[in-house]
Amino acid sequence: MTQAIIAGGCFWCTEAVFRDVVGVSEVESGYIGGTVENPTYKQVCSGSTGHAEGIRVTFDPDVISLAEIYDVFLGTHDPTQLNRQGNDVGTQYRSAIFPLDDAQKAEAEAAIARWNADHPGQEAVTTIEGTEGGLAATWFPAEDYHQEYWEGEGQRNPYCLAVIPPKLMKLRKSFQDKVKG
Repeated sequence: MTQAIIAGGCFWCTEAVFRDVVGVSEVESGYIGGTVENPTYKQVCSGSTGHAEGIRVTFDPDVISLAEIYDVFLGTHDPTQLNRQGNDVGTQYRSAIFPLDDAQKAEAEAAIARWNADHPGQEAVTTIEGTEGGLAATWFPAEDYHQEYWEGEGQRNPYCLAVIPPKLMKLRKSFQDKVKG
């Protein structure tokens, strides 16, 4: 199994998408890329910690490659929006990839280049973060109530009901061969 860490807006949304991707065995919501140890959701939402709401995806590279994980990521959120996704505004909602090593960094660079080549006239603002000095950024799991949010509370949350189904439809339309049966 391999892991990848990505941030593309609200982690409830990205978690819901990646739970439906073939080869993915676990998705954990959390915080990454900031300056505070063990931040809380409230701290991260204030925008003062520098963290992004992200997900750590555990996947089988024999079923889905890291390149495909990054392609699904870039294809199921809007990587052209700086520090926002729709009505979610702030650096905590930035589009970012947090490579765990140099090979993941190279794959992230290639994925962004592919996305840009496939979308002439648009430019992904997705950043590649946390590789200073070859060290990956520190991951902090979100509070328990954020894990598997869409499967539970999210089904009754008006925000989630408005935002997540279109992302799941985009996954099914654009990445049909990557959706769990």
